[in-house]
Amino acid sequence: MTLTSTAPSGRARSSGPAIEAEHLVKRFGDLTAVDDVSLTVPQGTVLGLLGPNGAGKTTTVRMMTTLSEPTSGTARVAGHDVIREPEAVRRSMGLTGQAATVDELLTGRENLRLMGSLYGLPKAAIRRLSDELLERFSLTDAGDKVIKDYSGGMRRRLDLAVSLIATPPVLFLDEPTTGLDPRSRVELWEVLRGLVRDGTTLLLTTQYLEEADQLADRIVVIDHGRIIAQGTPLELKDQSGQAAIVLTVSHADQLEAARALLAAHVPEVHVDVAARQLTAPAEGLSDMTRVATVFERSEIVLDDLGLQRPSLDDVFLSLTGHRAEPPVGDAAGTTSSTSSTSGTSPTPSEELQS
Repeated sequence: MTLTSTAPSGRARSSGPAIEAEHLVKRFGDLTAVDDVSLTVPQGTVLGLLGPNGAGKTTTVRMMTTLSEPTSGTARVAGHDVIREPEAVRRSMGLTGQAATVDELLTGRENLRLMGSLYGLPKAAIRRLSDELLERFSLTDAGDKVIKDYSGGMRRRLDLAVSLIATPPVLFLDEPTTGLDPRSRVELWEVLRGLVRDGTTLLLTTQYLEEADQLADRIVVIDHGRIIAQGTPLELKDQSGQAAIVLTVSHADQLEAARALLAAHVPEVHVDVAARQLTAPAEGLSDMTRVATVFERSEIVLDDLGLQRPSLDDVFLSLTGHRAEPPVGDAAGTTSSTSSTSGTSPTPSEELQS
């Protein structure tokens, strides 16, 4: 899904945060879908909104993009209040949702030109921007092909290109790589990094922990509608557990000597005989450097020595009590549905699926 405004937009009007949410609450009858969510996204950065199915991620995004009115609280996008200035908010942002809504009967170029005309852009600008976006998203050769012949990855790239036709300073991405194969996912990551380098601010919802780790400057973890943790990826990893030094000994007959040597410098050593591997807690790179120096001066031969930090999967497990699950329907070879339209509002139960 791509939400577009009806007038050209420019870069953010203020020097303040690109996105701010203050005490957002959304209730559906007796059900509280979003409960007192507050967050700030500086300009030119990426915020990853992470959480399991039903956590309230999509509902939060819908409130910040004027698709759903908060029960209480408010949000600002590019300095504009979502309640008092909804039209200004829409002119300042793009939204690419979980399902692409480009017209399958049109070509990629025609989709871009149609959206440019809806923005009210001059014809010459529409032609130039369409060509530039097709090139930027590696779609030039497919620009004159109808969308029904596009792969899932190509559709997602075009959907993102359409949302950028008026160069909005803020872009909301709701599960942007759901259904993509690993190669297409990595290609889209590179496109998103390029947007950020050019100054675009991204708010990204995802259940792919690697995606959040790769793209986000900061991560907000939300569960049952509430923020349960936030910080940089490294800060969250450090909160979930201690780093470890991991050594792999080349020769099994040196394993005991390696254990004794390591034990003389660290408080605890775990031995995996079958893997010829030693693991010990570490505070950081300084500990690993110290251990590396000790072994370099010894007769013990190592295959590998490294510092292993907790993964975001460990973070997710420690915070929510279970490991992250892939998005529903995201099996290999499955692509996102293209039947949704930007004019269709989901029911409360549909909103709560993300």
